[in-house]
Amino acid sequence: MLSACAPKLPEGIDAAVLDEAVARAVGSPSTCVVVENRDGGVVYRYGTHTTCARSLPACDAPGVTTIETQLNAARAGKVRTASCDTAEEASRGVAWASGPLPALEGRPDRQMVYAVFMESGDALSGLETKRRLEAAFKRAGL
Repeated sequence: MLSACAPKLPEGIDAAVLDEAVARAVGSPSTCVVVENRDGGVVYRYGTHTTCARSLPACDAPGVTTIETQLNAARAGKVRTASCDTAEEASRGVAWASGPLPALEGRPDRQMVYAVFMESGDALSGLETKRRLEAAFKRAGL
């Protein structure tokens, strides 16, 4: 019964391989990665629901933002990378990256988007997070 609620990866994508690739690229207990079909519907989530529900500084705009806000922008075709401190003493930071998932050769019909945040004491830059995560997706066949 629980499997009916779980995200459904595209055929041929091994969830364990994808989890390992994401973990090596940007993984931490405070990382959230969500991949959705462009028309909605989660196909992959890395991070707990509690982690992914966090609101964190937007970095490139006033206030905070969420993974859902970033997914909405990605569905509209916007690519985003941003990073900033999350603690006044600069001991922690957040990196955001989102956008359409790059098409793989032979799969031009794939229409997916992603959003990620990594918040920690050693968070990468938004641009580096994007670079590493997109490479991990490609290695895993997504």
